[in-house]
Amino acid sequence: MTDYITATVRKAEAAGAATPELSALRRRLEQLADPKAGQLLSSVLEPLNDLPRLDDLPEPSAAHARDVLDRLAVVKLNGGLGTSMGLSGPKSLLEVKSGRSFLDILAMQVLSLREQYGARLPLLVMNSFATRGPSLRALGRHAGLHDRTESVPLDFLQGREPKLRDDDWLPVEWPADPELEWCPPGHGDLYTALAATGTLTALLDAGLRWCFVSNSDNLGATVDPRIVAWIARGQIPFVMEAVRGTAADRKGGHLARYQGRTVLRETAQVPDGDTSFTDVERWRFYNTNNLWIDLEALRDLQAADPGGPVLPLIVNRKTVDPKDPSSPQVIQLETAMGAAIGSIPGSRAVLVPRRRFAPVKTTDDLLVVRSDAYELTPDGRLTPTFSGAGPIVTLDRDHYRLLPDFERHFPAGAPSLRRCISLEVSGPVTFGAGVVIEGKVRLTGPRDVPDGERLS
Repeated sequence: MTDYITATVRKAEAAGAATPELSALRRRLEQLADPKAGQLLSSVLEPLNDLPRLDDLPEPSAAHARDVLDRLAVVKLNGGLGTSMGLSGPKSLLEVKSGRSFLDILAMQVLSLREQYGARLPLLVMNSFATRGPSLRALGRHAGLHDRTESVPLDFLQGREPKLRDDDWLPVEWPADPELEWCPPGHGDLYTALAATGTLTALLDAGLRWCFVSNSDNLGATVDPRIVAWIARGQIPFVMEAVRGTAADRKGGHLARYQGRTVLRETAQVPDGDTSFTDVERWRFYNTNNLWIDLEALRDLQAADPGGPVLPLIVNRKTVDPKDPSSPQVIQLETAMGAAIGSIPGSRAVLVPRRRFAPVKTTDDLLVVRSDAYELTPDGRLTPTFSGAGPIVTLDRDHYRLLPDFERHFPAGAPSLRRCISLEVSGPVTFGAGVVIEGKVRLTGPRDVPDGERLS
């Protein structure tokens, strides 16, 4: 089946893929031939006993903080359209708090830090073709965001690669909509996209040494001078922020030791029959997708391997038209950017408080973030008001998965969740204004919860 490699690389090259992208694509195609590529059995892994803690890192002086932040770029992954919530535009434009979107709040955070430290601190977003226009228009409404950083682009584009037929792995053809023949290669594409678009060179030429990368839907991922000062002091090439695992993380990627190094294991890397993956007591530390990268180290790594760093393959099975389950079955080859911790020598992980990890992947998450469980400060920080692990919300998918349905059941906004442990809702339940949820609550519809109701 070697012809699939030649055919796929040729199609990508004809569409304008650059050398780093082609190199990484070829590696993924070669990994595909090994059905066990990237798989990690629990029996060959060792749990991590401890990690350095953010709270134990020293606070740098004001002058040192300004110096390191002046050489730091903030990169936000912004390629998602929020289709899982029924959105047709960038998820980052979804209202989160007080009429502000994710991108609005990210801009607030960066502008506030610039004012506080007097540093350049450029903001870049990694867009897809679909998110680029609306996102740049939204960021353009924030005065001064691109001031003092004109030599650094405000965004760069993630790559794309051919979808493969599930039966013979050749590039799929779909004349009804040729754009559906292509897919993004997962957020592990960050590294080759930086190189292929010239962004890595532009950052280095501007005197920037490090970048802080996180998802645009994680508003807890703010710049902390303690981490970048620690990286600068120790010459650390790559740092992953990790959190102590809870029940909410059991399906996420966890850290472990493998052959003397720290690795990230994602769900797709777990062989069938390995049931320990969800054991958050054994696998204590979980990836936040908040990453700190030494740009000079990345440049040197890619000089030796244009498609680097080496990342395990994730095979994602779909139909060529996601909206048509009867369309041909395809596979999409993806990688996770956090997996670089296992392939970049000298990489480290740091344990951070839960407040730095508040991603919004579903309407369950959106309800928590919109509620009083989090407060938005004037400098753009999303701070938790709860104690402990925070509320866990489970809304049934039939009535709440899509945003229009979700909004219809919460017409007066989110209920109070700051003292909630868990909220489980099944069936159509409409919440009035000023509803308070405390402790563990389970509701079954059809039901209307009146204004001011207190449930516990």
